[in-house]
Amino acid sequence: MPEYCEVERDGHLYVVTMNRPEVMNSLHPPANFELESVFDEFVADPDLWVAIITGAGDRAFSAGNDLKYTAQHGGRLEINPKGFAGLTARYDNPKPVIAAVNGVAMGGGFEIALACDLIVASEKAVFALPEPRVGLAALAGGMQRLPRAIPLKHAMGMLLTGRRVSADEGYRLGFVNEVVPEGEALAGAKRWAEQILACAPLSVRASKQCAYQSLDKGSLEEACSASYDQITAMVKGEDFLEGPRAFAEKRDPVWKGR
Repeated sequence: MPEYCEVERDGHLYVVTMNRPEVMNSLHPPANFELESVFDEFVADPDLWVAIITGAGDRAFSAGNDLKYTAQHGGRLEINPKGFAGLTARYDNPKPVIAAVNGVAMGGGFEIALACDLIVASEKAVFALPEPRVGLAALAGGMQRLPRAIPLKHAMGMLLTGRRVSADEGYRLGFVNEVVPEGEALAGAKRWAEQILACAPLSVRASKQCAYQSLDKGSLEEACSASYDQITAMVKGEDFLEGPRAFAEKRDPVWKGR
């Protein structure tokens, strides 16, 4: 059983809760490696289609790297191959992941949320990349993902000052999908998950892969003409026939994820 997180399977939904509330769900190497294994399971399991990650308690999603633990262990940063929480350097996952941000999301905590496909935030949530204030930098993808998520000047305003941003401002800037009342971040994320689960899983994965990988193409024409293996899988899958058949028969589709 995981020691630093909780895992719940609910049909095709996988809910992961970072569980170190005594340190605001900040993560140390053992927690990061454990979360890497947890998300390895999610990616590999064909019956799991959507994941949600959140934090235990009502104070924090994650306060980022456990600096006290780092200081007590010689100041050495040990990051697992898949990155912070097993997510920030995971580039081969075609399945959607939703961040249910229930409180503080600082440093690595914000980088975990940015590595997710959607962010649902409590009205009490706070976001920041404060690493420059302690002589560090957002090395788990924050410096790269934030300018891809919001306009460059707004991203630079956060990166260069480490300032804190509320959930409402995050929504206005564009990196938060929905702001919900305090205590309802997980419930809000589950509502988004239900909408995703109503869609064909292979279609969702094709859409995710194409959207992200096309950002790296030099032109729209190149992006549209590129090859995406998740689109190939979708076209060859059983669900590619089930969708039109269900529409013609005026019934809900029964997705198999293959």
